[in-house]
Amino acid sequence: MRVLVIEKAAVKQNIRVVKRRAGGAAVYGVLSGDAGGAGIAEMAELLRAEGIGRFAVSEAEEAEALRKAGFVDEEILMLRSTTDREVLERLVDLNVVCTISSVDTGLALNALAENRSTVAEAHIQVDTGMGFGGFLVGEPEKILLAYRSLPNVALSGIYTQIHAAPAGQEAEHQLQQFQRVLDAIHAAGFETGTVHAAGSYALMHCDLARMDAVRAGSVLLGRCRRTKDDGLSTVGHGEAGIAEMRWLPKGHTVGAEKTAVLKAPTRVAVVPVGYQHGFGVERPRPAGLLGTLGRWRRGRRLYVRVNGQRARVIGSVGVSETLVDVTDLKCSAGDVVSFDLDPMYARDCVRQYR
Repeated sequence: MRVLVIEKAAVKQNIRVVKRRAGGAAVYGVLSGDAGGAGIAEMAELLRAEGIGRFAVSEAEEAEALRKAGFVDEEILMLRSTTDREVLERLVDLNVVCTISSVDTGLALNALAENRSTVAEAHIQVDTGMGFGGFLVGEPEKILLAYRSLPNVALSGIYTQIHAAPAGQEAEHQLQQFQRVLDAIHAAGFETGTVHAAGSYALMHCDLARMDAVRAGSVLLGRCRRTKDDGLSTVGHGEAGIAEMRWLPKGHTVGAEKTAVLKAPTRVAVVPVGYQHGFGVERPRPAGLLGTLGRWRRGRRLYVRVNGQRARVIGSVGVSETLVDVTDLKCSAGDVVSFDLDPMYARDCVRQYR
């Protein structure tokens, strides 16, 4: 059996870091993509236990999963706008805070709420340079139209997204653009409600992005590292039992896509985990020489732990199996092998919180 282990102590440590970085700002726990593979309901439980009761999702199904899991009173913010009537019906039924990113999405939500004789809650999304959605900063009149012309929508917040790139002039430029939008709204006599701009990366790298609230997603799993001593802990590792032990002779080739020739008789452990399960799969790395060098070095240093003993992977990681050099280790078939496994890429693994 392959297991994805989520370390609760590490998640709690990351939550403490997030809250410290947020200062007095409210925290939205972003649970998109099944909480980055860590499990939406389980992660929400940990967040609530640590005092975070605002969540953000990207799919109506995620909001529904939270409500069914017992999160009936917590605020859920939908980070993706839509004009699809069926989706809007579900979001309103679930009492989700919707996103309005254009005149069309605002009118669609208002029409639905009016037809149901109710008022829907929403946040305005502003595009300051990401391009994925939101009112353009150069069209403030359209944003003001949303405040003036949607009687059945309660606009309780406004947000943007800062680039996940090294903080500097670009982030400052985005924030300046966003502030001009906020100033235009205030000058027209409207309240902006909860203002938020920082996602995980901006939270850890750009102090100016902290406003009324921040959105913490991947940082909860220890990503978006700022410095080596930023306090974050990497969350998630895999476990699988040794399927078979074998002795292979000197000169034998091992591996699939990238073969290696054994320089001596070698005792190998066959571990039933491969890249189709997420082992050895990494997040995209920088392009160019540094990225290539980093990938080469990581490929040369791929290790697992067998009964707590460090063991080297030999050959390339296979589709569903990996070979490990255990010549000098005390182990046998069935013993547990633990290995780095990003929850985002884990597949066909039983998830356990420990």
